[in-house]
Amino acid sequence: MKKDALLARKAWFSHPALSVLLFLVWLLLQQSLSFAHVLMAALLSVVLPRLLHGLLGPAMRPKRWALALRFGLLVLWDIVLSNVTVARLVLAPGAKPQPAWVRVPLALRQPGPIMLLATIITTTPGTVSCVVDDEAHEIWVHALDCADPQEMAAQIKQRYEQPLLEIFE
Repeated sequence: MKKDALLARKAWFSHPALSVLLFLVWLLLQQSLSFAHVLMAALLSVVLPRLLHGLLGPAMRPKRWALALRFGLLVLWDIVLSNVTVARLVLAPGAKPQPAWVRVPLALRQPGPIMLLATIITTTPGTVSCVVDDEAHEIWVHALDCADPQEMAAQIKQRYEQPLLEIFE
């Protein structure tokens, strides 16, 4: 019976980083630290991961937290810069973007970090979508403007995949 209780407790807190993130995001969205908002944030941060634990899979556990924090800041910075770049491309009269599908071979093998890489790629403006090919261990990225697909693939590997390898594997 004690083992069942331990498993039940683990199911409630199987994704602690997600719980903390939900708690903080809720409070940021509410822009309030009132008792009701803090209580609701706590409730959501405990209940949502529990309801979704079967869909979430095992929690990703970074091995290098300082690198993970720096990497997160780098990704946020890249999102801001690429938003400006895309805005210039879209608003510039006579701009002729060169869309392309870019093949990026993957050194990552764990599903969680691959999913995170795909999320980073698709949230960075200028990359429209991506497709993960598990059998070929590659990701196909649809770029809005890409003059050199090999250079873009090398940049994705160096800027995003390499730090994820160091953080998770």
